[in-house]
Amino acid sequence: DTMAKEKIEGCHVCTLVTPGEPQVLLGKDKAFTYDFVFDIDSEQQNIYQSCVHKLIEGCFEGYNATVFAYGQTGSGKTYTMGTGFDVSLSQQEHGIIPRAVHQLFEGIQTRRERAQETGIQAPEFKVSAQFLELYNEEILDLFDGARDPESRSRKSNIKIHEDGSGSIYTTGVTSRLVHSEEELLQCLKLGALSRTTASTQMNAQSSRSHAIFTIHVCQMRVCQQPQLRITAVTGPEYETLMAKFHFVDLAGSERLKRTGATGDRAREGISINCGLLALGNVISALGDQAKKGGHVPYRDSKLTRLLQDSLGGNSRTVMIACVSPSDRDFMETLNTLKYANRARNIKNKVVVNQDKTSQQISALRAEIARLQMELMEYKAGKRVACEDGSEGYSDLYQENAMLQRESDTLRLRVKAMQETIDHLNTRVTHLLANEVSNLLSKSSEGNEEIGALVQNYIREVEELRSKLLESEAMNESLRRQAARLSSRSTFPSSSLSPVPGHPPGSSPAPMSMEAEMTDVLRRAKLDIERLKKKERRQRRMSGCEDDEGEDEEEGREEEDDFDSDESLVDSDSDSDEKANFQADLADLTCEIEIKQKLIDELENSQRRLLMLKLQYEEKLILLQNKIRDTQLERDRVLQNLMSMENYTEEKANRIKQEYEKRLKEMNRDLLKLQAAQKEHARLLKNQGRYERELKKLQAEVNEMKKAKVALMRQMKEEQQRRKMVEAKRNREIAQLKKEQRRQEYQIRALESQKRQQELVLRRKTQEVTALRRLAKPMSDRVAGRVARWNQTPPATDSGAELSASTTASSSEPETSRSVSGLVRQWNNKNSAVGTAGRTSSFSKSARQKWQTLERRVMDIVMQRMTISNVEADMDRLIKKREELTAQQEALSHKREVLMADGEGPEAEDRLLQEINEDIEVLNANIDYINDSLSDCQATIVQIEETKDELDSVDTSVVISSCSLAEARHLLDHFLKASIDKSLQVAQKEAQIRLLEGQLRQTDVIGSSHNHMILDALREKAEYIPELQALIHNVQQENGYASTDEEPSEFSQMEPRLSAQMKAVSAEYLGPILDPTSSTKQQYITKSLASLTDIQEDGLSLVPGTLGLSLSLREPYHRDRASRTISLPVRGHTFPRQSRGYDTSPITRRKSYDRAYRPTDGYTPPSSPPLRTRNDRNVFSRLTSNQTQGSALDKSDDSDSSLSEVLRGVINPIGGVKGGRTAPLQCVSVAEGHSKPVLCVDATDELLFTGSKDRTCKMWNLVTGQEILTLKGHPNNVVSVKYCPSSCLVFSVSTSYIKVWDIRDSAKCVRTLTSSGQVVSGDACAGTTTRTITFAQGECQINQISLNPSGSVLYAAAGNTVRIWDLNRMQAMGKLTGHIGSVMCLTVGQSLLGKDQVITGSKDHYVKVFDVAEGTLGNVGPAHNFEPPHYDGIECLAVQGDVLFSGSRDNGIKKWDLEQQELTQQIPNAHKDWVCALAYVPGRPMLLSACRGGMLKVWNVDNFTPIGEVRGHDSPINAICTNSRQIFTASSDCRVKLWSYVPGLTPCLPRRVLAIKGRATSLP
Repeated sequence: DTMAKEKIEGCHVCTLVTPGEPQVLLGKDKAFTYDFVFDIDSEQQNIYQSCVHKLIEGCFEGYNATVFAYGQTGSGKTYTMGTGFDVSLSQQEHGIIPRAVHQLFEGIQTRRERAQETGIQAPEFKVSAQFLELYNEEILDLFDGARDPESRSRKSNIKIHEDGSGSIYTTGVTSRLVHSEEELLQCLKLGALSRTTASTQMNAQSSRSHAIFTIHVCQMRVCQQPQLRITAVTGPEYETLMAKFHFVDLAGSERLKRTGATGDRAREGISINCGLLALGNVISALGDQAKKGGHVPYRDSKLTRLLQDSLGGNSRTVMIACVSPSDRDFMETLNTLKYANRARNIKNKVVVNQDKTSQQISALRAEIARLQMELMEYKAGKRVACEDGSEGYSDLYQENAMLQRESDTLRLRVKAMQETIDHLNTRVTHLLANEVSNLLSKSSEGNEEIGALVQNYIREVEELRSKLLESEAMNESLRRQAARLSSRSTFPSSSLSPVPGHPPGSSPAPMSMEAEMTDVLRRAKLDIERLKKKERRQRRMSGCEDDEGEDEEEGREEEDDFDSDESLVDSDSDSDEKANFQADLADLTCEIEIKQKLIDELENSQRRLLMLKLQYEEKLILLQNKIRDTQLERDRVLQNLMSMENYTEEKANRIKQEYEKRLKEMNRDLLKLQAAQKEHARLLKNQGRYERELKKLQAEVNEMKKAKVALMRQMKEEQQRRKMVEAKRNREIAQLKKEQRRQEYQIRALESQKRQQELVLRRKTQEVTALRRLAKPMSDRVAGRVARWNQTPPATDSGAELSASTTASSSEPETSRSVSGLVRQWNNKNSAVGTAGRTSSFSKSARQKWQTLERRVMDIVMQRMTISNVEADMDRLIKKREELTAQQEALSHKREVLMADGEGPEAEDRLLQEINEDIEVLNANIDYINDSLSDCQATIVQIEETKDELDSVDTSVVISSCSLAEARHLLDHFLKASIDKSLQVAQKEAQIRLLEGQLRQTDVIGSSHNHMILDALREKAEYIPELQALIHNVQQENGYASTDEEPSEFSQMEPRLSAQMKAVSAEYLGPILDPTSSTKQQYITKSLASLTDIQEDGLSLVPGTLGLSLSLREPYHRDRASRTISLPVRGHTFPRQSRGYDTSPITRRKSYDRAYRPTDGYTPPSSPPLRTRNDRNVFSRLTSNQTQGSALDKSDDSDSSLSEVLRGVINPIGGVKGGRTAPLQCVSVAEGHSKPVLCVDATDELLFTGSKDRTCKMWNLVTGQEILTLKGHPNNVVSVKYCPSSCLVFSVSTSYIKVWDIRDSAKCVRTLTSSGQVVSGDACAGTTTRTITFAQGECQINQISLNPSGSVLYAAAGNTVRIWDLNRMQAMGKLTGHIGSVMCLTVGQSLLGKDQVITGSKDHYVKVFDVAEGTLGNVGPAHNFEPPHYDGIECLAVQGDVLFSGSRDNGIKKWDLEQQELTQQIPNAHKDWVCALAYVPGRPMLLSACRGGMLKVWNVDNFTPIGEVRGHDSPINAICTNSRQIFTASSDCRVKLWSYVPGLTPCLPRRVLAIKGRATSLP
């Protein structure tokens, strides 16, 4: 319901939840962080699971819990808590309480079931509920059916008590015992129905009381006891746990002006806020780190007393802060979030609530467990009781422990011995193997394989020998043991007889010889394998042991050295050593890698050689076999041939030859193979050498590895040593610091002791001197002095008393005077006693403290004023938005109706178009109001932050540091201040009464005027029928049937009719004098708007002026001020005067008087021209509506420190009093900038100003209010120009020209740079601080100018002028030719449609450029004016063919553009730089302004002075004019508006030096 209302009124969301973070943003950038944050679309289930679920689980363990919802009225507390019990609510929308009740009974059920499953006794639960309501600080019991609901005001008999442990309980409250979820919810519903609710403007069902729903859970369960050992079977032990769960639904914090409450509702609201204030104070006291350990005001309210456990006590507490996201409730939301932020800091101390018996049982159980342990120790013999009764450990236990320790050490020694033996074995093996290999190498070439075999055998022999020795030793010991046993035993030792069937020493029958051999071989191989493994392991271990042994010795020696040199070692040498170690380590690693590679290579080549050898041997054998076979074959064949009959010699010879040939070939092959064999033998010899080298290299690698390990160990030790030294030093430093702190504390303690002693001493001496004075009579001189002191109080006091006594109420000041007199006498008495020096120093410190307090009070007052002003402004804006939204709704409805029933296409289209345009205007206005609202919100947040900073400088600190005398001094000051303030209040009240009387008198005169106006109008209406219809219409609107009504009835409807009649009279009777107050403006404008709506036949009304006399004392002809009211054509929106937020008419009257104070000779600005409907300048329509909400209605006496917060305003002022007069009159001053105003531009309706405060402001000249501020400039705004045709504003800062579109919301649409680039949007948006640097290739832009058509922009950047095409928004060409920076430029219109651009530079020259449309590239000057000025040109003014230039040489020159020559010059026109030139609108006059603040008027034709006036006390930086007024911008942060007033005495003409100089034409 509330949301719908807010949506209708057009409210916006002003909060934002950061996704994935428990953080909420308020306004633009104020962030708050909490444990959980839930957004608008969160479900009730999420809130319950996150916040409350674990609290209910804690209740079963005996922990108290509290959930309370806090927030403004209508933010959803009752909904979240679930105490509303709306019938239409679905399951998902159930609040916290119904869900908690469900979880509680579910938990009870599951615990019972679990107990049954495990077979233990089920726990017993007792659940009871209480429901209390705190209404008007009275506790009411909502379960008490006997009480009368109407008798709420009666005193209740419920009392709050505190038990011994500090827990809170209540007496006289009904507790309902419940057994099921439904029963408990039924109780809750009944209680909720009895609760007090009422309707306010903010909430139709507003809770008017705080409700506390408490569930008490009592649980009796079987103890979970640790079973140490089963004793006698006893029954199960029980423990009782209690827990209470508070659900607190607080009533909403509210403001009476927002809720619109009166009577009982208002009293309820006050009571609610009292309770919440007390709660806030408790939260502050608990949550503020600075106030830790201070008093917590629980007893200030019954609410905080009831919740004492929940706030900082024994309870787990969750606070749910409910806030409204609507911008209408911004202040309430901000306060709620701050409240919740403080509550986050509270730390509660939670303990389990067991009853006393349960606590005692658990303590006894722990004691039993301890005693059982002790008993077990006695039984085991570990403990014994001594003779003297004390207990200790037995001797057996001690001896046993000792023997165990000894056994452990012996075991270690045995292990070490075994390792040593293994190590020695390997060494012996190595030595013997080397010896054998040496012998072999001497006797013959030797073989590596044989060497290895020998080494293995030797190793095996050594190991077997060591085993043999060991077994012999064992055998010996066993033999001795056996002998000992046999000598003891009486029986013969049968156990030692040999195996039957064998003689002693022999073995069983031998097996077959071969089997035995294979068996031995197999076992030997296995043994060898096992021993190899063992040897490898031993080598690894012994290598490590060996290295470690050596390194340890080295380390020890090094450590000794280091210890001796420790004092000399510093961090440098350490780091050097470390670096050396690192280098050595790196070298070693590198060398190891190289040698490893070498070894791998050698091994590979060895493997290759073996392969070759095998191949060659195989081939050799094959060939030898082949030769043998061939020879055999030859012999056989020859034999065969011999034996054959047909044997011929030839045949034999041939065969022989063949065989011989084959034999030769084979022999050749054989020789080759033999050569290869020799080569192979040589290679084998070489291989032996390689293998030796390989061994050598392997040894080297091992050595290096050892060295590397040693180095690493050394580095580690060094590091540890350094760490130890550092730790030692740190300890020493910490000790010294501790000592220093202790001494400082002692010194402080002694100082405070001394101060206390001095105070006591001073008090005693004062008492003694007082007693002495009483004892002896005073001397006359002293008596006289004291009397004099008492007679003449300080002058300021007497003044205050005098003025106070003359006020209407004389009794109060007299009493206060007597009090202050007493205080003063007491002070004087004291000061007479004390010494002069001490008095002066004490009064100085007291004065300083008083000043601090005064400043603090002033700060608080100013802050509160500002916040209240901004809040009032927000309220006004919200009301305005509601009105506009309602209008929008009505228009939308009208549009729908029109669309539904068509009435002819053309007319319908026209009407629809008009309605659409009106809706657009309203939308624009609403957007503007929303922007203003967000600005106000940001302001409030900013002030709140500074307020937090100020709060840290608390007044209590100052007061608590005061001595007694200083406190008296401060009290005296406070009395004086209070007297002054009460006097001021009395005077103001008298003034108000006087003004009220005058107002009544004015109203009487006004009513008589209205009668006169009506009569005159009736006379005139006889001739003009339209006017008659108009009067009739107006009267009917106000409920008049005819014009012949009684005068009394007429005067009842006075204000509205009078205003409307005045509007009509303004039209037909010309200006008249009317002394009514500004409130009636609203009605006038309304009626005028209604008058325009009556025009059906297109009757054009001539705009008239409505005179408003603003004098208070003489209603007639005292002063005259005109107020322009233009009657717009049908469809235009009329600018209505806002009423402001002052409620009393007298204050409104005063503020109006201040705002529009009339001046003699002030001519009103003429009406703005009427615009036709199709005009594309939407802004003129927008500003007419939006200005009324644009500026704060601030009175003149606002503090200057608030200027940044408040918007600017144009205030009318009186004439400038000066020696020499000029025909200029300052009519008003625009104030709003915080730094010098550097540039200004104006149209008839708008004014634009740029300032050193890095902002550009836009003002409405019709209403005299600032419209908006264009921010985000990197540095000073040096030039500003407005293009009426495109509604674009150009502002210049550093090397950027910002282009602002002010039609909808003022946003920067483009940024142009001095180098010719165009950036879309705001290029300087990120700059928050002032920047003076330029980007690469950029330079300072000094001034810009638009051509008359507004299509081209010229910007003076450095020594060139850049040309911009505004239609396409792109850079065109450049104007070049100046040597120095171009300081100023202006554009005139020459023939043939070219722009005539005139520039003035630091190089003292003025140049003219002719620029055709669409010019690209560089353009040179058409003319160069001679002679130049003596210094840089500051300003130019052109009109037709006449050009004036003003320079830093204090002179002004007049040039003829057509003849291109200097016509006249005045060398010392001003006493300082000539900073600005302009033409008086519509007159042949020139204005010039200088750095000294003087404003001079010159005749253009003959260049003679007309007059001068001191325009400002600071330099005037710029002048501009519109069709009526002149604007001067100055370094005093103000812009003055001047009007030309003819007829003032001109000054004597000055001597004019006319020089006919010829301008040089350039090609």
